Amino acid sequence: MSAPLRLGVLASGGGSNCEALCAEIDARGAASPAYVSLVVSNVATAGVLARAAQRGIAHTVLEDATDGERLLRVLEEYRIDLVVLAGYLKLVPAVVTARFAGRIVNVHPALLPSFGGHGMYGRRVHAAVLAAGCTVTGVTVHLVDEQYDRGPILAQWPVPVHAHDTPESLAARVLRTEHQLFPRAVLALAERLTRGGTARDALLLPTDADAFAWSASADVIARTHS
Repeated sequence: MSAPLRLGVLASGGGSNCEALCAEIDARGAASPAYVSLVVSNVATAGVLARAAQRGIAHTVLEDATDGERLLRVLEEYRIDLVVLAGYLKLVPAVVTARFAGRIVNVHPALLPSFGGHGMYGRRVHAAVLAAGCTVTGVTVHLVDEQYDRGPILAQWPVPVHAHDTPESLAARVLRTEHQLFPRAVLALAERLTRGGTARDALLLPTDADAFAWSASADVIARTHS
């Protein structure tokens, strides 16, 4: 069995997606194809740093998010294999996306290519979805390149939009889905990579779609196969 990959998580906020990823890794135990080795934030007070400290995960602050050489040095120091953006609100410098091509993954709170791009994050995304009159939104997990939200899509899952939703209520529903889909997509990619596959091999969901069921009434994704 190949050694598990070292994950480097980049996040700007509270880190709930990082926590969901760690929880999924914990649940899989020795069978997990990856583990979180490092957490990096561009915000010194970000909650994700406290979560990392509580778990004993190495963590650091990137004072200048445009300093690609500094970020690259940190990732290389911790021998990171796969970079995971979990609510990271800055553009990853080109020197980093080039070095980790096919090995950087992001979660976005909408169904790309709609409602993505520069400035489309958090409440802005959900407000735009509602303003457009959409009845379905969702979550996208995709590879990262030098542009915002334009890398190849790995996985998507729909989330219903209710008639009386606000940006806040919709955000909460989408986030619950992120916590289910994101960890599974990241670890599915890691598993393919540990087996010698490529990022293109890992354009995998919905090849695993039978393992998930969307429940519009519960607004969750539930694992239906062990």
